[in-house]
Amino acid sequence: MIVAETKPLDEIKALLSDAEKVLVVGCGTCVTVCFAGGSREVAIMGSLLRMAGRMDGHERQVEEVTVQRQCEWEYLDAIAEQVGAVDVVLSLGCGIGVQALAEHFPNAWVVPGLNTKFMGLPLEQGVWAERCAGCGDCLLGLTGGVCPIARCSKQLLNGPCGGSIDGHCEINPEVSCAWQLIYDRLTEKGKLEVLMEIQPPRDWRTARHGGPRTIVREDLRLPEDHQAGQSMKQEA
Repeated sequence: MIVAETKPLDEIKALLSDAEKVLVVGCGTCVTVCFAGGSREVAIMGSLLRMAGRMDGHERQVEEVTVQRQCEWEYLDAIAEQVGAVDVVLSLGCGIGVQALAEHFPNAWVVPGLNTKFMGLPLEQGVWAERCAGCGDCLLGLTGGVCPIARCSKQLLNGPCGGSIDGHCEINPEVSCAWQLIYDRLTEKGKLEVLMEIQPPRDWRTARHGGPRTIVREDLRLPEDHQAGQSMKQEA
């Protein structure tokens, strides 16, 4: 899932500037799971902004709403009236949610209330760890399900750097060496010979280095006439 955390309140207040009416928009998926932007966090943020406004002598009218997913138009349509009635929309969604709101409501001013961190998983209550960098060319079938792009500090493709100590990365003794994990996993499964095949230099064009990425599934696309109707509806 996408993991995010709340921006400092002072930074959020600066982004809101002198706005008199603010709509705080939460998201019911990833950021709800990581306790950063669900309905509970939206309510807390709304209360903080009202309290801060009173203390600063700049009281604001703060409204709150949480949609199921900020990254899909159909869920944003339901809040169009609320968006149109405020000066600033404060998104407690990931960076995709912020951009979706800004694109879907071009007349609105949308600002982020969260810092999007990474794609990861919960290790325990209150602890999330990065597991995927979205590189666009997955290697997990060759590395025993341990990602060297996201989990190796140097993103090495052909074994460890030699700086690890007792199975931990040289950058931090609390960080496991990804290649030690890969070695142990492949040894356990009797597939250590996989490491004998040298991986070529990484083609980073499949990742963000090649520019913004788009996936097109022609088998899922709507007919062209339907697409045209959707575009006209969007522009309206």
